[in-house]
Amino acid sequence: MLTFEQKLEIIESFPELARKDVSMKRVNFHYEESLYDKKIVVYHLHPNGNGFVYVGNLPQYEADNKGFVNIRDFSEKELRSILADALDYLSLEPEPPYDKTWSNRDNVKLDLVYEEPFWNIYTGKNLEESFGTFSDAEDYLIDQGFKEPK
Repeated sequence: MLTFEQKLEIIESFPELARKDVSMKRVNFHYEESLYDKKIVVYHLHPNGNGFVYVGNLPQYEADNKGFVNIRDFSEKELRSILADALDYLSLEPEPPYDKTWSNRDNVKLDLVYEEPFWNIYTGKNLEESFGTFSDAEDYLIDQGFKEPK
């Protein structure tokens, strides 16, 4: 486990993050350039090594209901990775709304809808499949003989 000082050194190596000292010797780090209302990336980093990083609903992390992951037992590599992912998450524009009906040569229709964070394929109101990326959903539809509307 990294010490408090080691975690501080790693976090402070990200120039995008601004340190904010809070109560009980805890430290927060803010990302002022966030495209969202959420600015706190590192929350309540404590001298005992406990602390949290905001990852929202990124699927590769098991976040709490507020979108934070506890980093108490993280290695340097894990901490750098989660910080980079958090900054990417807060700096990328959200996917534009997508709701299009695809059809095949038999005129069967499926709806592909982006419902953050998933790309869902519906037959009428019934969910048929769900994918993490547009590319995966598109590949599935094409493999099933469907074409994107023009």
